[in-house]
Amino acid sequence: MNVNAPLKKGRKYDQVLAGAREVFLREGFEGASVDQIARDAGVSKATLYSYFPDKQALFMAVLTMECQLQSDQAMGIEILQRPVPEALYAIAHSFLEFLMSDFSVQVFRVCVAESARFPELGRAFYESGPKQVQEELATYLASDRAGRELVVEDPYMAADQFLQLCRADMLLRKIFSVEDRATPEQIDRVARETVKTFLARYARR
Repeated sequence: MNVNAPLKKGRKYDQVLAGAREVFLREGFEGASVDQIARDAGVSKATLYSYFPDKQALFMAVLTMECQLQSDQAMGIEILQRPVPEALYAIAHSFLEFLMSDFSVQVFRVCVAESARFPELGRAFYESGPKQVQEELATYLASDRAGRELVVEDPYMAADQFLQLCRADMLLRKIFSVEDRATPEQIDRVARETVKTFLARYARR
């Protein structure tokens, strides 16, 4: 399987992705069948296969789409133009909402479960998800705008620390089904505490 192979796009491409997203979320990776995805998407199997060579490639396309949407929302130009504490809070809040979503947790479980059989799936997940978020945040932390309020010698290390603070204990509780979902109040609290801790380390004095 080559999860990085270029895929042909057409007028039903987004329709297939939307159907696949719902089936993967509902059935998981193992439980999802190409037949069910085609039915939910309202396309024929031939149409589906004209876009995606296999279920793994389709799964990765859905994941990449979701990660890009999350990145666009968290790291939008309007957000990055705010004062640094406000921008960091918006980034943390958006990241947490995505991280704690049913889709994100389901994807995480799938990638862990399948990474031994399909190591390229785990690598592709890391490249399109955690690594991309860290790189975009590191770029922001290294920017002149952030530099006016922060002293960051290693932007990649600082970005990793910020994202680890965001995860807190909520993610483990969600993954292990200790709690069904994080409340808006919990997400807000963790986002605010993340920013306070990060600024205590990196704010320019």
